[in-house]
Amino acid sequence: MLTLKVAFAQSKLPRLEQKMLWEQVLGVSRSWLIAHDTDPLPDEAVQRYLALEQRRLQGEPMAYILQHREFMGHDFSVSPAVLIPRPETELLVEHALEQIKDKPAARVLDLGTGSGAVAISIALARPDAVVVATDFSAEALVVARQNAHNLCAKVEFLQGSWYDAIVGLRPVDIIVSNPPYIAENDPHLEEGDLRFEPITALRAAQNGLADIRTIIRGARPYLSEAGSIWLEHGWDQAALVRSLFAHADFNQPTSIFDLAGIPRVTGAYS
Repeated sequence: MLTLKVAFAQSKLPRLEQKMLWEQVLGVSRSWLIAHDTDPLPDEAVQRYLALEQRRLQGEPMAYILQHREFMGHDFSVSPAVLIPRPETELLVEHALEQIKDKPAARVLDLGTGSGAVAISIALARPDAVVVATDFSAEALVVARQNAHNLCAKVEFLQGSWYDAIVGLRPVDIIVSNPPYIAENDPHLEEGDLRFEPITALRAAQNGLADIRTIIRGARPYLSEAGSIWLEHGWDQAALVRSLFAHADFNQPTSIFDLAGIPRVTGAYS
């Protein structure tokens, strides 16, 4: 019978990915795999592993195969209905929390929430905050609501396209969003994980800026007098986004840089 030691030697996947898949199939820890690498594997488990391995060899993201991804120290369920939460988006959450640190019962709006990672992370870090999150996709909101339930986060989810979902909402202290910002003809859309993620959450017209423009133009009625708005964007879009904020008469357009020195988030004040 096949053992883990033999299986590891035979697989074409990187060792870490093999371990992650075997943990999923066997329902065991990494240390268990090490301690039991010469145990015979049940045929049913081998077949399940091989099915998952084939999906990975065809390029499907590990997050979709495993159905979860860590973000801000929390475990989020994911499906092909939502973008996979990425480490660079943690900068958006961290900056939002810094912006509202001195505002008791801060009101927060997350536009295009997807898996809910941003809104839920803010709600968990600030249980006193009033957090509202929207998405156009009903399928995405199913995932987001399940994540909020699993993580015991208090978030109100609303369905609709950008501000259409929140007509009549009281002004908020901060708006955050990780909107679609990849240009329609960008070759990266045909590469790697992006091939499997929801295209409507990735691609935007007007060289990737259409949704960012819509969010900026519609923001002012929903921001409090001292409120601010912060958007994630592409590595080369910061200057353009600052210009959009300036043309919409927002104050102090500012870009925030990640640890690699890349401007990932840009925002401004009402």
